[in-house]
Amino acid sequence: MTIAELHSNEELRHDEFPVTRAHAYFAHAGVSPLPRRVAEAMAHYALNGTLCDQEEAVPRSIIEDTRAAAARLLNAQPGEIALVGPTSLGLSFIASGLEFRRGANILIYHDDYPSNVYPWMHLAERGVEVRLMNIRELGKIRDLDVLGQADENTKLVALASCHFISGWRLDLQAIGQALRRRRILFCVDGIQTLGAFPTTVEHIDLLAADAHKWLLGPCASGLLYVRQPVQEELRPTVFGWHNVRCPDFVAQEQIRFRSDARRYEAGSANLLGIVGLKAALELLLEVGIEAIAAELLRKRAWLVPALQAKGLAVLQGNPPPENAGAIISFYRPGGDMAALHGKVTAAGIVTSLRTDRRGQHYLRVSPHFYNTDAELQRLVDLL
Repeated sequence: MTIAELHSNEELRHDEFPVTRAHAYFAHAGVSPLPRRVAEAMAHYALNGTLCDQEEAVPRSIIEDTRAAAARLLNAQPGEIALVGPTSLGLSFIASGLEFRRGANILIYHDDYPSNVYPWMHLAERGVEVRLMNIRELGKIRDLDVLGQADENTKLVALASCHFISGWRLDLQAIGQALRRRRILFCVDGIQTLGAFPTTVEHIDLLAADAHKWLLGPCASGLLYVRQPVQEELRPTVFGWHNVRCPDFVAQEQIRFRSDARRYEAGSANLLGIVGLKAALELLLEVGIEAIAAELLRKRAWLVPALQAKGLAVLQGNPPPENAGAIISFYRPGGDMAALHGKVTAAGIVTSLRTDRRGQHYLRVSPHFYNTDAELQRLVDLL
């Protein structure tokens, strides 16, 4: 299936993405609807699970096949991928599992999504200096901002690959390369780009992302990437029969973890979620991430000027190409954005209402590759 085929065949689009029958869905930066093939895979597994042992209701290879698909999307090795669930959980595993020497600091952005703030703030109780980046414009984090605010005592920089309101996308390669030269770990909350833009880990040490946004998968079925050399440094903080060796399910006298990223998977797998995640990953790999990214940038290039022509203020309306994301947030100066959000919702157009630290409300639009220009035009006409 290609994007061109979807956009030229409305019957196919409705079949693959049933939400399009009733809504113009522009809230993939929040929680996405499930594609048909993802829902069917999960339903098939659930029904099979009524007839036998739940673990026998899927092929034995399902977990490793899903791990391999995630590794392909990230350009990682399967042994660097743990299937642990929500982004918050993955980032908390990282924050709690690293050791920090006296005087070490970490660098974070206080106006990131809270999942990528609170796990790091908690480290202050362990004596770690938690530095909050000084950024002039909401979410606009440039390479020089990161490199200028990290120092010789910085152990880790933890940032989101794309800001959840402004839509500013980090140049992961440039930042990651510079941090690695300085031997500073780079941890990425990848949930706002994984599935929408190439988000590969050649220059990233740690990454977490749930599946329920751009990956088009089920909630709480995400992944954790830990670069192989970092795995010995990141100690597991949960313990169970799966990540600690126990031949024949007999507890041993010593705790010996698995030798790869499975060391972070303590117990039984969320098989229903993994079945959905595998189907979603295969869908995205079939369409192609490069093609998806190009389509999202094409949509952005059309939508931003159309919104500005309506007198709306667009956050980061004209970023450099490497920082342009698929999230577009806007407001009308002096306008009631909550009322506008209600108006578009009543018209069958799904968007998100978001608020910054100052209390400014924004209408956030985050279309995916299967959305059409006609749907976007409906939104603009209504505004």
